[in-house]
Amino acid sequence: MKKGLLIAVSAVALSLVSCKKSESGNKSIIKSDSSETVITDDNGKIDSVTQSSSTTEINGQKTEKTDFVYKATDGALVKVVFKNDPKENTIAITSNKKTFTLPKAETKDGETVYKKDDMIARVKGDSLYLEQGNNMIELKRTKI
Repeated sequence: MKKGLLIAVSAVALSLVSCKKSESGNKSIIKSDSSETVITDDNGKIDSVTQSSSTTEINGQKTEKTDFVYKATDGALVKVVFKNDPKENTIAITSNKKTFTLPKAETKDGETVYKKDDMIARVKGDSLYLEQGNNMIELKRTKI
């Protein structure tokens, strides 16, 4: 009985000592900077909208992702992620566990248009207008 208990305690002690987490990794490949971006409105005042923004640099090329929460006129909350990288600019709209990713089509007169198939997203200021066929949904950026 004493030998079995001694072996079990030794095994547990050995496993606790040998399980050491290494956090060094290869830090020269991916550099990540997570920070909050300050957005100003047309009058130069700081916009108090809650958002999450991150910038990742891989081999000298920066990718920026900015997350916002928008609210539909029916009260539904929608997560919107704007992604800007050297290859493409996209918008990802997530609602009801479904995500739609649309590439940027054009920008003019302060309005950015994203299109894919029959779905169109128009972003102007704090508003996001989704069009699909004859349906149009208006979303406003929220303060959480």
